[in-house]
Amino acid sequence: MEIKTLKYQLLKQPISASVLSTYRLFFGVLMLISIGRFFYYDWIYKLYIQPKFFFSYYGFGWIKPLGEYTYGLFALAGLFAFLVMIGKWYRLAIVGFFLTFTYIELMDKTNYLNHYYFISILSFLMIFLPMNASYSLDAEKSVSVRKEFVPAWAVNCIKLLVGIVYLYAGLCKLNSDWLFQAMPLKIWLSSNFYIPVIGPWLDKTATAYIFAWAGALYDISIPFLLWNRKTRVLAFISVVVFHTLTWILFPIGIFPFVMMFGATIYFSEQWHQNFWRKLYKALKLDINKYKNNKTYQISHRCRRVVYPILILFFVIQIFFPWRYLLYPGELFWTEEGFRFSWRVMLMEKGGYAEFRVYNPEKKEYYIIENSDFLTPTQEKQMAFQPDFILQFAQYLKTYFEKEKGMKNVKVFATVYVALNGRKSQLYINPNIDLSNEKESFLHKKWILPFPGSIKGL
Repeated sequence: MEIKTLKYQLLKQPISASVLSTYRLFFGVLMLISIGRFFYYDWIYKLYIQPKFFFSYYGFGWIKPLGEYTYGLFALAGLFAFLVMIGKWYRLAIVGFFLTFTYIELMDKTNYLNHYYFISILSFLMIFLPMNASYSLDAEKSVSVRKEFVPAWAVNCIKLLVGIVYLYAGLCKLNSDWLFQAMPLKIWLSSNFYIPVIGPWLDKTATAYIFAWAGALYDISIPFLLWNRKTRVLAFISVVVFHTLTWILFPIGIFPFVMMFGATIYFSEQWHQNFWRKLYKALKLDINKYKNNKTYQISHRCRRVVYPILILFFVIQIFFPWRYLLYPGELFWTEEGFRFSWRVMLMEKGGYAEFRVYNPEKKEYYIIENSDFLTPTQEKQMAFQPDFILQFAQYLKTYFEKEKGMKNVKVFATVYVALNGRKSQLYINPNIDLSNEKESFLHKKWILPFPGSIKGL
């Protein structure tokens, strides 16, 4: 009986549709602001038009920047975000936003951030949820769309995804560098000594350890504390404090606000209903039409498609971050399985890469000036990430063979990398012809072993 009750509460129990409406509204507003920032700071030109070369994701080399049309792509993403916000043509809008935003994300992995990945998978999840069932232009215009309640699974899907992000971010912090060396926080915090009031404290070693342990504890516990009604208020206060500090100390855009406003999905149904009541009153709109006692029901035909997709989606989210266990060596060093695993701000890594192009016909080496081909940001990212190094080496081979008329060019690289305050060490085998290596999901044997040990997850 208890299992049946739990199943009902988690999956079938009717919940006010206003909960999803609030999340949709906040999501749309924040995405619109985020895209607006790209226009305002001219990031579209700097990141997607100015570079001569782009680092593609393995298997997605067919996704390319669109030149001047990239502005149109961002504008289209902004339009879709606006339509999601107001709930107009919602299904089309959220599909359009997912496709445009993900295309933008895949154009150049130089710009990879965990929160961009989060937005992509969240928008994909939202395709299958009735986010427009109430307090939307769709619901305003169509009685068939308008519903007062949604099944619990529709709300709990978002809670589960947010919970996975937090929990995994916390588990990943359970390593010796983070907990026992306070790295890389010890480096980052001290660089913010100029901040008023808290600045002088950030330069102290004890502060770095406090932030490290508190951050790990926060990430691991916050999903459960938000879910529990008794601890929810205190948990939300900690969400605001934590993400406000993150926003002040680290330049990670609007992600802290996405998590702060998104945490309201854990609030009671009454809170969301009051929010919309006040908003509709301010806009002088009729809210009574949404009191129809109807619950959103997914059709049997759609159920056979949607449910398997959602199950597969969460299976991937749960197991994909653990793929690093399939690779030998230290994860932070090789970075094989590092991306898309919620390892947020866990390492400070810098490198120096010198490429040598060998011309067999003249038996000559040419030292490459990386800045002739890459932007400063690309050059920085390339210098310590093996897939970047390999891709750039193969680009150099193609360039010298096609543009300079050379034949059977070989490319070698001498790369030194420093990780979390350690001394710079030789990173890859300098005698390997990288132009002859193939990109794959297999371990890159030309990465030299990590000269140390980092214990933990």
